Parts: sequence; C-alpha cells; structure tokens
Amino acid sequence: MKLKHIAIAFTLLFGSVGANAVSIPVIVKDSTSPFWQIVLDGGCTAGVELGIDVPLLGPTSEADIAGQINVLEDAVAAGSDAVVIAATSFEGLGAPIDEAAKSVPVVVIDSIADSKNHSSFMTTNNVEGGRMGCQHLVDLIEEKHGAPEGEVAIVNYGAGPSSLRDRIQGCNEVFDSYPGIKLVATKVGDFTTTRQLNDTLDLITTFPNLRGIFDDALFGGLGTGQALQETGKAGEILAVTFDSSDELINYINDGTLQGLIIQDPWGMGNMGVKAAYDAAINGKALAPFVDTGATLVTKANINDPAVDAKLNPSLDCKP
Repeated sequence: MKLKHIAIAFTLLFGSVGANAVSIPVIVKDSTSPFWQIVLDGGCTAGVELGIDVPLLGPTSEADIAGQINVLEDAVAAGSDAVVIAATSFEGLGAPIDEAAKSVPVVVIDSIADSKNHSSFMTTNNVEGGRMGCQHLVDLIEEKHGAPEGEVAIVNYGAGPSSLRDRIQGCNEVFDSYPGIKLVATKVGDFTTTRQLNDTLDLITTFPNLRGIFDDALFGGLGTGQALQETGKAGEILAVTFDSSDELINYINDGTLQGLIIQDPWGMGNMGVKAAYDAAINGKALAPFVDTGATLVTKANINDPAVDAKLNPSLDCKP
C-alpha cells in the first residue's frame, strides 16, 4: 500500500479556496494510522472535486476520546458548514455529536456514537464483516483438521468503538453456531500494537491447543502476525484480521495470516464529505444508513485487479 503523508492540522485550507468557502472537516480516530490516512485522502479528494475546504483532523490515538471531542467542538466553533466524523467511543461521543448537530449537519462514518441526531451513518456492515471473517476462520479449521471444532480466541483492539463491538458480535454469532468450536478467550486491548502482540503471545502460551484467532482491527493483525512468527506458530494457528497494510499483505502472501476483511475507507471519506455537502448546502435529506461494503482477501484472490485496487488505493490528493 503506497501511503503518502497527509498533513493533519486544525486548519488545512486549499490554496484555491477563498476565506468564505464552504468548510466541511473530516475528523478521524487516529490521524497517524494508515487506515485513517486513506479515509482522509478520500475526504480531501471530495473537497477538490466540490471546490470546498476540507480540514483533515483527528487525535493521534484512538484512545484519546477527550482529544477528539475537543477537535469536534473546535471545528463547530470555527464555523464549519457540516462535519464528518468517525466516533472514537460510542458513549463518549454521543453528547458531543448531539450538541454539534444543533448547529450543523453531522455525517458519521465507520463508527457510530450514542446519538440519533446525525444526518447519516456510512460504514461497513461490521456485524456482517465479523461473520465473514469468522466463518472463513471456521472453514479453514475444518479444512485443516477435518471438522469445524477446536479452541479459538478473539483479540480486540480496544473497548469503546461501536465498529469493533459489532465485529465481535458477528464473530461470536458464527462461533456459537458450531458446537465444536470453543471460544477460550476474548482479549481486550488498549489501542496499541504492543498490547495486541503481548495478548496474542499470552494466548499462545495459555492455550497450547489453540487453532484460530480473529482480530477485529489492523493493529491487532499486526500484533498477531508478529507473535505467530516469533513463536513459530504461523500456519499452525490460523488467523484472520480486519483491514490491511503493507505488513498485513505480506503476512497473507507468506502464510502467516489467512484472511483480511477489508473495508472501503477511501469511499467512507469521499462519500461522507459529499453527503455532508448535500445536507448542508443543497438541503437534501440523507439516507440514515449507507453500507460501504466489505471484501474477504486471501492468498487466492489477493492479486485480482478488483481486490488490488482496494488494497492499494491511489492516495494522490493535493489540497
């Protein structure tokens, strides 16, 4: 994945846009993450296409709920015409989004908050994505061991985001449908790769008969991949994760991981800004929910042109 640096600042103005231009900021969970940089590029491109100002904002950690609230409040106070935001916390961002929606249309992407005042919610159907990933994992276990049975575990990136909760819900629904599948642990992380690595190492030590691991986010997959390689368990313990990066693609190609559930982060950012523009400037009523789709990537299809285009989006927006 070819990622370029996207500058994050509280005011990032396009040189060709005047001081009185329409302004619709995109506020992500973690401005340093490859996934969120793709979202920001999609939003940036929408801004260029519409000829508007799209500030690209966000804290530098998904754990910084207070930081994201401050960014949201500052964006509204600065006179934004609408806001696009991915909520870091279901509970924590509910009231702030309610307050923001009193002033401007709010389009939520990726992760919802405890608010019914947003204009639209655009996201992967994360419950279905969780089902997709864990069904693939169970199928692989059956293929490898002759039956859909054995010990499995879930590695959660961190408590709070609704998207992660939904993925775990979908995964659990699949595991629960197989009497022979035993969920031995669900590890809850702190939004760092180091914690994900240590959680997976602990699982491997504690459960020597572990057959499969499901990670609900990119950094979980990175931690699990590293742990499997360090312990020599790659290929013996099967693993599926959400999202993609250069490292995760390498893990698929070398057999360390067996599946990625990839979303459309670029589309979320791009469609989010365009929808917010329609609501704020054109007065359009938006669809309350838009499913942006998910795709299962394996070693068998990773080089398909359609899959490659999603794994390696062209991040060339020039504000």
